[in-house]
Amino acid sequence: MALAQSGNAQNRLPIPHTIPPAAATESLPRPDFHFPGNVGRTYQDSDPPMFPQVVRPPKGAPNVLLILLDDVGFGQFSAFGGGVPSPNIEKLAAQGLRYTRFHTTALCSPTRAALLTGRDHHVAGTGVITELATGYDGYTGIIPKSAGTVAEILRQNGYATAWIGKNHNTPAWETSEVGPFDHWPSGLGFDYFYAFNSGDTSQYEPVLFENKNRVPRSTDPNYHLSHDLADHAIAWMQRERAIDPERPFFLYVAPGATHAPHHAPKEWIDKFKGQFDSGWDRYREMTLERQKKLGVVPPDTRLTARPESLAAWDSLNPNQKRLYARMMEVFAGFGAHT
Repeated sequence: MALAQSGNAQNRLPIPHTIPPAAATESLPRPDFHFPGNVGRTYQDSDPPMFPQVVRPPKGAPNVLLILLDDVGFGQFSAFGGGVPSPNIEKLAAQGLRYTRFHTTALCSPTRAALLTGRDHHVAGTGVITELATGYDGYTGIIPKSAGTVAEILRQNGYATAWIGKNHNTPAWETSEVGPFDHWPSGLGFDYFYAFNSGDTSQYEPVLFENKNRVPRSTDPNYHLSHDLADHAIAWMQRERAIDPERPFFLYVAPGATHAPHHAPKEWIDKFKGQFDSGWDRYREMTLERQKKLGVVPPDTRLTARPESLAAWDSLNPNQKRLYARMMEVFAGFGAHT
């Protein structure tokens, strides 16, 4: 699930640059600055000096916050008819658009590559997750420079950029703390990076990097990765606003949730005690009913057949029902906490 929100930065300056507008908008990267005047044998014989000026976005350029949740089904959060309450997502949806036919590849790396580049995932070199890269065109696990990310385009047009959260778009053989770093977020247009370089990680003891440096594990007994990522996202925005309030930002936040392992605080899991005891067959029916009321599916939509690999709830014994109901409680607690 992806969420985006924008807001205007204040009191921005007009764009001061030395590159012709056509080159600035049609060709990236911009050519290196060259002094356009005459240089004589002495300072007195030369034209006045000129320095390359900082590129600024146009006045009113918005801040952009892009949030990508992991392994979230279409009918899992309340904003789309699911049983997991998501009041903040509902608030965003009420103020914006709620897409009902927004498709992904249902795989981590390809979906993220397509989202960040705006291109087919094969064009972005990511036809499969990076760990299964084949070396053939479209499946190298390497986002080519020709498929520039939205962050790279915005950065070269004066935006501050940051990536906080899961990075599953660096080749698996380049994710250690010795690099190489060409295909890390810093090589994809992001000025700042705080996250983990893998498909999943522990929510309690994650392997994290800040830019190119390994982050020591927290000694806080109440540590949770979702809290940590949120804290760093807020701190980064506050820092940007304090240092350069006139520059807009692009912030990409990709929590580890709700990808396995499903690590959630016990108090959040316990909020859902007994809510899934009726089983997954009834839950599917209730979800479709809610989706029809919300208008995210047509009123004549029929429930798809249960997969053959999934047993009917009524065919399970009491111990199985208790186990699976608890697993659903854990997932719901994880999602609501996030």
